[in-house]
Amino acid sequence: MPFDKRLDFFLMESSWSDDPTTLSYWLRWKVLLCAISVVTPMIAAFFIWKYEHLGRRVRKQDDDASWKPCLRNIHPVFLLLYRIFAFSLLIVAMGFDLGIHGFQLFLYYTQWTFTLVTFYFGLGSLLSFYGCFYHLKITNKNRSDLLEDVENGDTYSPLVGKVDETGNGLSGKSEAPPTYGFWDYLFQAVYQMTAGAVTLTDSVYWIVIFPFLSLRDYKMNFLTVVTHTMNAVLLIGDTALNRLQFPCFGFSYFILLTGIYVVFQWIIHACINLWWPYPFLDLSAVHAPIWYLIVAAMHLPCYYLYFGVSKVKNLAFSRCFPDSYMH
Repeated sequence: MPFDKRLDFFLMESSWSDDPTTLSYWLRWKVLLCAISVVTPMIAAFFIWKYEHLGRRVRKQDDDASWKPCLRNIHPVFLLLYRIFAFSLLIVAMGFDLGIHGFQLFLYYTQWTFTLVTFYFGLGSLLSFYGCFYHLKITNKNRSDLLEDVENGDTYSPLVGKVDETGNGLSGKSEAPPTYGFWDYLFQAVYQMTAGAVTLTDSVYWIVIFPFLSLRDYKMNFLTVVTHTMNAVLLIGDTALNRLQFPCFGFSYFILLTGIYVVFQWIIHACINLWWPYPFLDLSAVHAPIWYLIVAAMHLPCYYLYFGVSKVKNLAFSRCFPDSYMH
């Protein structure tokens, strides 16, 4: 038997007559094992998030990291334009995809990830716009104050509060909009969540689904290729430009996202008897516990693969641009 046929048999073998809306479907040992593979990482991720949330005030956070590029000689407007461009591309692609396939696409984890990436660039565009507006306002105010000091004949002008062309305080302190707070923290969390989810969806699609499986109403076409490549390319481009941190504990956001998706699928199928978007999610499959465990384990290398990309970027930029790189 060819390898792709064996894999298809391994994934798809299940009792198709089983109705997930019946109680007997859920009262089996395989469901319990699958639930352990989903709920246990979610509980661990919650405690990691709680620790990170409580320790957030202790760790140093750059208030301007959400809108400033990582290089001093790149103006913040450049990052703003890139995020607007990326957001526009993603919105257009999502519109075409939904127009062709309908809202049933939101049954797929891929569409959740694509929507999350779109939200990331939309929120990033707003934060960048606000940061650039504040930067321009402060720059103009300081220049006005400087001209007024010169006209009054003052020979000394304090540096505190002054900013240069890139928005950095001349005193060495960062000048950031005062009302970021929650939105800046949310943007950081979405960034870490999105990076892991994009790596997982694109890896699973190109390594497992595309070579061996055919999903219902999800055939290979131009939009499918765009959905599973453009999100990663645009996100890596933003990573190359931004100053956002990519800590290890951000893994918890990624785990919570996937856990919420799986629980959502369980609730939907418990209420409505419909097809599973991914064969390995079907709890009646013979090897369902194994596949749930495999997919759960894949989260770790997927997140830390992008963590490695972030570290390589920091190392390369700090060596190539030692006087301009900010992190």
